[in-house]
Amino acid sequence: MIIKKAFWLFGIAVLLLIIFLPSYTKLQELRDRNRDLGVQIKRLEKENYLMQQELKRIESDPVYQEEIAREKMGVVRKGEIPIKILPKEE
Repeated sequence: MIIKKAFWLFGIAVLLLIIFLPSYTKLQELRDRNRDLGVQIKRLEKENYLMQQELKRIESDPVYQEEIAREKMGVVRKGEIPIKILPKEE
């Protein structure tokens, strides 16, 4: 009699495990993904803030505008001669 009850109890435990284990695993995966996305959102918000600050600086600072034009676009003033320094070949 006790063995029958233990067998049924074990059977019910196994059945519950089979039913709920995949859901629990999926829940854990979703929690991990949610945490990763939260970290990514914080990183992107920080990056967005820095880009907005740079945009404001570009729009309002003529010296910075000139610096960007010279460095990134190769713009020179009238009468200047651009000089490129090539890396030394070994």
